[in-house]
Amino acid sequence: MMKKYIPQPISLDDIELPHELENLLEQIAENVHEVWSANRINDGWQYGLKRDDSLKLHPCLVPYEELDENEKLYDRATALASLKLIYKLGFEIIKK
Repeated sequence: MMKKYIPQPISLDDIELPHELENLLEQIAENVHEVWSANRINDGWQYGLKRDDSLKLHPCLVPYEELDENEKLYDRATALASLKLIYKLGFEIIKK
């Protein structure tokens, strides 16, 4: 019998990002989508109006700027959690 997996992400509720990182957050979100898209395409997926796992079709295989806001929110949430974790772990982000 497999052991039940219970995710335990580090709490990031106490972390507030500096306002200056808003542009970085959006750039990371876009790159998250690009990496996801590249992996899907490398696995044989193509754009389709409706998701179909058996035919490997997905409506989100479009450039980031063409995604609807709900889809962008998913990528932004991933980017935000990553940035907050960096700060939570004691690192700083400095632009050169």
